[in-house]
Amino acid sequence: MPEMVRNRREVFRDAFPMQDRIVALLREAPQTVPSLASALGTPTDKVMLWLMAMWRYGQVTPTGKPDAEGYYQYRLNA
Repeated sequence: MPEMVRNRREVFRDAFPMQDRIVALLREAPQTVPSLASALGTPTDKVMLWLMAMWRYGQVTPTGKPDAEGYYQYRLNA
């Protein structure tokens, strides 16, 4: 069954706490999407969406080159 479309309030309700959790993990060290997903217990596709939103607004930056699986590590911007 296809995933139900969520209203905007639900999306924002979930996004801000998840962003705080991602920030807390990235304060410790740069991480890849799969490592963040594992630490958060969340699917990688969801983490990628949140991380790309954070990248778009200048909160994170990819570091160096991608790993063997093609994932960049991301770090917080100052």
